[in-house]
Amino acid sequence: MIPEIPPQVLSALADAPLAALMLWMMHLLRRDLQSRPEAPPSASQAPGPSRDELVDFKLEVARTYVPLSLIRDLDSRLSLQLLRIEEKLDEVSRTATTATAIAGHNLPGRKMGFAARADAEPGR
Repeated sequence: MIPEIPPQVLSALADAPLAALMLWMMHLLRRDLQSRPEAPPSASQAPGPSRDELVDFKLEVARTYVPLSLIRDLDSRLSLQLLRIEEKLDEVSRTATTATAIAGHNLPGRKMGFAARADAEPGR
């Protein structure tokens, strides 16, 4: 007769060769890394331009090589997309307020969108 073996033991036995293979691969990788003569460069020793220099370069490229009409077009498309997102958020807020009112719960007054952010900013 075949002895009854719990399913957890069977799954562990099925996964054992894969686990052994992974451990062997990790051992080989660790041994290979330790045998390398050079140490990996750290972030502070990385050659090349700094982050501020890259930002300045990107700004210079945008000013020099991108036509102003493309920048205006991109700005208008981004503005339209943000307005669409704001309209959707306002619609969701109205729907939630209506659903809460129908359910009979009290909802404190709240504002959403850019108007609420402008009201919340100090100095306005």
